[in-house]
Amino acid sequence: MLDIRLYMLQRITALIMAPLTLGHIAVMIYAVQGGISAEEILSRTQGSVFWFLFYGCFVVAVSLHGAIGLRVVVHETFGVIGKTLSWFTWLVAAGLMALGLYAVFAVTL
Repeated sequence: MLDIRLYMLQRITALIMAPLTLGHIAVMIYAVQGGISAEEILSRTQGSVFWFLFYGCFVVAVSLHGAIGLRVVVHETFGVIGKTLSWFTWLVAAGLMALGLYAVFAVTL
């Protein structure tokens, strides 16, 4: 275990991601079965504070969760330690968050 705080943060993000993933899957099933087009989906999400917060929280949780998991893999596989490992983790988290939030802003604002 590299850091108990990161371990706990990863578990907390997993708890946040679980219901959001189920909600996302339910919405996707509804959209596919209802035959909703991409244009209709965007018309429903544009300007929606709810969807902005839903997917914004999802992106933040996934970014942190994924970066922490990748940190452990890099440490165990390549033996990277110290500041290099911390920088790697922060860069991955920032990259994932930037890409995800760009998509959230594009779909909801």
